[in-house]
Amino acid sequence: MDANKKKEGKFNISKLLTPLIFPVVIWIVHLLSLLFNEDLSKLGLLPRNLVGLLGIFTSPLIHADFSHLISNTIPLIILGWIIFSFYPKVSYMLFLFIYFFTGLLVWIFARQVFHIGASGVVYGFVSFLFFSGIFRRDNTSIALALVITFLYGGLVWGMIPGWKGISWESHLFGAITGLSAAYLFRKIDPPSKKYDWEDEPDDFDVKDLEVSYDPEKNKFNNL
Repeated sequence: MDANKKKEGKFNISKLLTPLIFPVVIWIVHLLSLLFNEDLSKLGLLPRNLVGLLGIFTSPLIHADFSHLISNTIPLIILGWIIFSFYPKVSYMLFLFIYFFTGLLVWIFARQVFHIGASGVVYGFVSFLFFSGIFRRDNTSIALALVITFLYGGLVWGMIPGWKGISWESHLFGAITGLSAAYLFRKIDPPSKKYDWEDEPDDFDVKDLEVSYDPEKNKFNNL
């Protein structure tokens, strides 16, 4: 195996394993909280409270129960794999952007209750992939946007106020942050190159069929 193939193999493995890091971390945090019988909700994000500022960094790591944890883990893995595979240059920056600014907006504008869970990151990923299709307008981004709409279009209801026990603000501001990231990073990771056959001129030219009739020679001539 040559060096290029080895490098490509490592790159592919990296794309598969890297999106698992954050889901693994939130599972470790939850299992440790159960092991030591610790209620970590106090480390959640409490808006407009100086102590609650810490929650910008800690709240996505904390989940109420296994149902809450699993509901975020599956989309994080799927969406993370898509982003690291199709937008590799922006992936790390995107994660940090959504993680931090979603929390910051929740801290500034949300209800003054403790907000926990990684659903804001999930909504940020979904929003980024959807709006990247609109802003970039290349075939790959549009196709991904359609897939995301099919898989996660129903998440839009989670941004509507009034759901008991759900931080709809995290969902809303995650979506807003993802939209902003899609616009700001729209020129990073340009569209895939066209296939060679797309750039080749057509062998068949309509002009070759344009003819005139010469009555003196009793034959047709190409124009």
